[in-house]
Amino acid sequence: MATNPTYFEIIDFIFENKSLEQIIEFHPSEAAQSRVEELIVKEQERTLTEQERLELEDYIQFDHIMTLMKARAAQVLASRAS
Repeated sequence: MATNPTYFEIIDFIFENKSLEQIIEFHPSEAAQSRVEELIVKEQERTLTEQERLELEDYIQFDHIMTLMKARAAQVLASRAS
């Protein structure tokens, strides 16, 4: 089991005052990706614990936020280039 929820990586990244380019280039670590894949498999097998289900839901929400941040960063960079 993970020591910290996988979405902590996203929170830590956001707090580090990144450039727009760094936001666009962000990807979760291999460890976080592996953990999420593990949770998805367990979900498909219907063997997730309640804590794991919450962890997966939280990760999905933070991943969505990061996707929105990346899209917005790309828009801002594009507007600066024109």
